[in-house]
Amino acid sequence: MDQSLSSYRIFYEVARTENISRAAKELYISQPAISKSISKLEDSLNVPLFVRSSRGAQLTEEGRVLYEHVRAAFEQLDMGEQEIHRIHTLGIGQIRFGVSTTLCKYILVPYLKDFIPMNPHIRINILSQSTMKTLDLLEQRQIDIGLVAEPKNLNDLEFFPVTEIEDGFVVSKNYLENLRLREHTDVMDAGILEIGNIMLLDRQNITRKFIEAYFSEHHIEPAQVLEVTSMDLLIEFARIGLGIGCVIKDFVKEDLACKNLVEIPLTPPLAKRTIGFVYRKNTPPTRAMHAFISFYRDKFPNIPPSERL
Repeated sequence: MDQSLSSYRIFYEVARTENISRAAKELYISQPAISKSISKLEDSLNVPLFVRSSRGAQLTEEGRVLYEHVRAAFEQLDMGEQEIHRIHTLGIGQIRFGVSTTLCKYILVPYLKDFIPMNPHIRINILSQSTMKTLDLLEQRQIDIGLVAEPKNLNDLEFFPVTEIEDGFVVSKNYLENLRLREHTDVMDAGILEIGNIMLLDRQNITRKFIEAYFSEHHIEPAQVLEVTSMDLLIEFARIGLGIGCVIKDFVKEDLACKNLVEIPLTPPLAKRTIGFVYRKNTPPTRAMHAFISFYRDKFPNIPPSERL
């Protein structure tokens, strides 16, 4: 575009009012300044845009072509301003979450259940994938915030812990009995992991890497491993006696309490992991993001004010 936006605004007002004097009043500038701007625009385009007469200024054929485009452009700008005003007034915005299916169901959804009624105009988009993929999408700026197990290297990420989870191996009584009959053993410690059918999440899951690191450190070599795509399926498979499932213990506490499932004691036990929200430090949060960050931090009154947004 060879001319400034102000030149086209002047052209638009003259064309709309068909009068230089009225356009000058609309724009709060002098008539000579308007005439000079129109002449400069005509010289730049090398065509006459108006036919001037005592009745005012009428568009030429070329002027009408330009006016249709300029009118559409300014209408779009006006719509944009109105949308921004609406966003500001109603608190409209969008938050793109990245989270695993498991953490979404058991941790994110309870937060959103309280957040959405307080912020009904904020659109929520959720991309469900592994923690590693969530961190990649954050780096690529394809999501705004993730819910993940605390990464070892935060780099330019801000991590806010919200809860701890504890993994464990659980099994049904029926499977234990069948294993005892088949293997002629009553073992109920880490040794059972080397003779039973161990059910783990797939290798793309950070939980799987965490468990494999534990196995390696304590020289545990499972004979059979069944990969399962989701925690819900893994829990269900353990309930029906398909094998020994590695689960987040909080998600099966009712099964453990009523003894539908039995926990395999490990020495040492698996370490607890911290779960929290993570987002980029070097990207100023949008109004919607700011609302959500403030929301979940307000749930933790012991966080120092200096650490709040």
